[in-house]
Amino acid sequence: MKRRAFIKSSSLASGAFLIPSFLKPFEAMAKPELTGYKNLVIIQLSGGNDGLNTIVPHGNDIYYQKRKTLAIANTVIVKLNDIQGLNPNLAALQEIYDQGWMSIINSVGYPNPDRSHFRSMDIWQTASNADQFLSTGWVGRYLDANCQSCPNPYTAIEVDDTLSLAMKGTQMKGIAVQDPNKLLQTTREPFFKDLVHQPNNEHLNEDNLGYLYKTMIETYSSADYIQNTSKTYKVTAEYPSTGFANQLKTVSKFINAGLQTRVYYVSLSGFDTHTNQQNQQGRQLKIYADAVAAFIKDLKQTGKLDDTLVMTFSEFGRRVEQNASNGTDHGTANNVFVFGGKLAKAGFYNDAPDLTNLENGDLKYQIDFRNVYATMLDKWLNVNNSQILNQNFSSLNFI
Repeated sequence: MKRRAFIKSSSLASGAFLIPSFLKPFEAMAKPELTGYKNLVIIQLSGGNDGLNTIVPHGNDIYYQKRKTLAIANTVIVKLNDIQGLNPNLAALQEIYDQGWMSIINSVGYPNPDRSHFRSMDIWQTASNADQFLSTGWVGRYLDANCQSCPNPYTAIEVDDTLSLAMKGTQMKGIAVQDPNKLLQTTREPFFKDLVHQPNNEHLNEDNLGYLYKTMIETYSSADYIQNTSKTYKVTAEYPSTGFANQLKTVSKFINAGLQTRVYYVSLSGFDTHTNQQNQQGRQLKIYADAVAAFIKDLKQTGKLDDTLVMTFSEFGRRVEQNASNGTDHGTANNVFVFGGKLAKAGFYNDAPDLTNLENGDLKYQIDFRNVYATMLDKWLNVNNSQILNQNFSSLNFI
C-alpha cells in the first residue's frame, strides 16, 4: 500500500483520526513489579496566571499602591499569615493548607524570561534555557532515561485529547486520553482491527508512515489496557461539575484502579487577564481550587495521598502594576503550588515576593523552576535530574 492510499484509507475509517496523535502503548509496561510506585500529577494553568492576586501580599502596602482598583480587598482575603493570604476564590484550599498538604513556593522563574505565551510555555515544558530550543519535554526525557536504564519502564498520561510537548521524548512519549471508553470504542473500528491482525512489514519500515502505522497499532492495545484497568474502580468522592474537575476525577480513577503510570498531566486555561481581571481570574481560580480540594480529599480518603505529589505551574506571572484596563500584562516570576500527604515543608516554602526590588517593573525570580523539577526527579521519581535537565540543579526541601 502506497503512502497516499494508506492515509486515505486511514481518514476514511470512521473516527480513526479522532484518536490523539503521538500515542504510545504501555500495555507491555503493565508489570507487577511496578506496584508501589509514586504518582506525580502536573497541573498547568495556561495564560500566565497573576500570582500576586492568587497568593495576595495583603501585608505589603506597595501591593495596594500598585493596584488601586485591582487589588483584592483586605477584608475578603483568606489570610494564611500576616503577609500573605489566598484569593477568596481559593477558599476551598484553606483546609488543604491547614492540614499540611500544600506548599507555596514564591518567586519561581528563570533567567532572561520570555513574556510570550508560546515560547515561555515551551521553556517550562522542555526545561530549556531561555536561548535554547528543544524538541523534547522534560517528562518525555524522563521516560526515555528510565526505559533505557532500568528494568521497570514507566509511562505518563495526559488527560486531554492532545499531548503536550512536556510529555514527548525521543524514544518514549506519554499518551493523551480524554475518555478511556471513547478511546477503546474508536480503536475497535474495523480499520484498527485490520491493522492489528494484518501487520505489514512494508508499512513498519517506512519512516513517517511507519511511525503512524505503529502508533495506531500500539494505540489499539493501550486503549484496551486503560479501559479494562480503569473500569475496575468507581470514584465515589464528589467533584464539582466542571471540565477541569472531570480531568482530576479521571486521574483519581486511574490512580485508584492501579494503572501502571507515574506521571499524569492536566491543564486549565483562561488566565490571560489583560482586561477586567478580577472576575475572569476569580472564576478560573475557583474552578481550580474547588477541583483540587476535591481531588486531594479524595486521595486522602482512598489512602493514595501519601504516594501522590501534585505540582501546579503557569508559564509566567503578571506585572506588578495593573494596566489601564483593570487587568495585568505579561510578567515574570510566579508562585508554584505543591500538594501531597508527605510534604517536608508545608505552608510557605520561602518569603513573599519582594515588591521593592523589581526589574523593569517585574518581580525578580528567586528560585529557578528547574530546581523544582530537579527536586521531583531526584526525590520523588528517583532519577538523577542531570540526566533529564541536561545540567545539574540542586534540589529543594519541600519533599
